[in-house]
Amino acid sequence: MPFVGELAALATSIFFSVAPTFFTLAGKLVGSVVVNRTRLVVALLYLFAAHWLIYGSPIPVDASPDRWFWLGLSGVIGFVMGDAALFQAFVVIGTRLTMLVFALNPVIAAVLAWLFLDESLTGTQLLGMTITLAGVAWVLFERSNPSKQELSPKDYTAGIILAVLAAAGQAGGAVTAKLGLYGDFHALSGQIIRVGIGTVVIWVLTFISGKARQTIQTLKEQPKAVQQILLASFLGPFLGVFFSLVAIQNAEVGIASTLMSLQPVILIPIGYYFFKESISWQAIAGTILTLVGVAVIFLV
Repeated sequence: MPFVGELAALATSIFFSVAPTFFTLAGKLVGSVVVNRTRLVVALLYLFAAHWLIYGSPIPVDASPDRWFWLGLSGVIGFVMGDAALFQAFVVIGTRLTMLVFALNPVIAAVLAWLFLDESLTGTQLLGMTITLAGVAWVLFERSNPSKQELSPKDYTAGIILAVLAAAGQAGGAVTAKLGLYGDFHALSGQIIRVGIGTVVIWVLTFISGKARQTIQTLKEQPKAVQQILLASFLGPFLGVFFSLVAIQNAEVGIASTLMSLQPVILIPIGYYFFKESISWQAIAGTILTLVGVAVIFLV
């Protein structure tokens, strides 16, 4: 099938746009912390089933200890720390603005890879990083920014900081994951380890803090939130990850990565219809400029 990789990449962007929308709705009902705890368990069950069907076992039993260490660390950084900030940012400043700031994660990842993996940064990549930063800044510092007007300065600033921390968590998780994905190790197996370790850590912390019973009780009282988490976990961590793998396998990495980064644009109409956000032309232009920067980074 022609363009199967490109179409899969577009589908990935759609899934990773719709899933955060439902996570945001659930977070407004039960809180971001409960959402993160619950969706990791649900996502892990989906991944277990997929890995079992494809590879014959629910977990990668042949993975070496160093893979478990680096991929597990990646899961803690990305899912426990980064996503905690991400889901709280969803609740504070909304999905669209959060995902726009989250688009900074390739910039942060490139810097981290330069610092810790000895990867070089080309002049074109530096240009793309500058364009991305300019696009995000253009939206965030817009005087007539509707989100800025609707929130108190304290909440707006806190939400932006949370979104930046989420992007840093995603970038840090990607860099550490690369250390565990060397050779021909399957990406789905790596995701099982990342999500599995992240789930164990977050629930150990939940039990230590005495919040386990409260989490379960909250979910019982909000069945609508449970439905939203189940749907979002299926669309994002399961279908989104699956289609992203298809995209990477069947299209050039630069093209696939760019097409998989379209969430901020897709979320403009979603934010308008689902959350009644007022979106200015400057916000749209800044979002597109951000994606141009991301494209420059990936297409070098």
